[in-house]
Amino acid sequence: MQIVFLDRDTLAPSVRLARPARPHTWIEYPSTAPHQVVERLSGATIAIVNKVRLGERELAELPSLRLIALAATGADNLDLDACRSRGITVCNVRGYASPSVPEHALALMLALARNLKGWQRSLAQGRWQESGRFCFFDHGIMDLAGRRLGIIGRGTIGRDLGRRAEALGLEVRYAESLTDGEPAPDRLPLFALLATSDIISLHCPLTPQTRHLIGAAELAAMKPGALLINVGRGGLVDESALLDALRSGHLGGAGFDVASQEPPPADHPLMQALALPNFLLTPHVAWASEGSMQRLADQVIENIDGFIAGRPPATAGVRHKKRPP
Repeated sequence: MQIVFLDRDTLAPSVRLARPARPHTWIEYPSTAPHQVVERLSGATIAIVNKVRLGERELAELPSLRLIALAATGADNLDLDACRSRGITVCNVRGYASPSVPEHALALMLALARNLKGWQRSLAQGRWQESGRFCFFDHGIMDLAGRRLGIIGRGTIGRDLGRRAEALGLEVRYAESLTDGEPAPDRLPLFALLATSDIISLHCPLTPQTRHLIGAAELAAMKPGALLINVGRGGLVDESALLDALRSGHLGGAGFDVASQEPPPADHPLMQALALPNFLLTPHVAWASEGSMQRLADQVIENIDGFIAGRPPATAGVRHKKRPP
């Protein structure tokens, strides 16, 4: 059995990766370019990937592949239909990133509400000394307590964020989904949520249905001065429309940890927005606390062990039920 990890550098060097109990050959690469995928997985039984893309073309050339163990929750880098048709099991990891992602989302909210970026710029420009007073008032400060937080996505991360936000005095509401049954007092239709929330935070997966979930119309529907947080996937937001909403002053601010292209080129809308005082961008690290990365690595190996033993991993979000040979 050959196990190949195509992008080991997506985890910090300090993260410990155990090895499955069954005899195997383990090969890992720091990163893998698209043209290297087939060659490196040739003869592999199990592939471990985080962000490497595997589509129909690559899978057609990998007849030995039986399992793709995602070192991530999202599976938008895989052609799942092609995996199912070829009997390739796909399992992901879940729940590993709490508390890291909810805390990061809250950190972005607090930094924007307290205008920390603006204050740092003013200090660097010597404004404190110029004022001659113990404090000065260049930037507005918003308290989170008493505000409404609208959360789009009621998975583990969304609910964990909601609990933490309520502890800070925020009123939490969730977007209704197509799978909701009876109406619930804490859920609202999307546009009602956008129109009544002081902060919107995105925690849903990226699918064809959610791509550009927040576009020009949705941004226009948000309360003037509201904040938008995205620690989910970059494609959830039309980033050009976001830049326009920030420049126009309609949005009070935005905090992103993700981009539609990672890393984003210099002319990307989010890179242009960095010049604005009310925009914060971090490099897809909301999930990357030491504890979260170790939990992720442990789950990857647990998933592989479960597959080898013929037990579909409980954390697998998408899989084709097929016992290994």
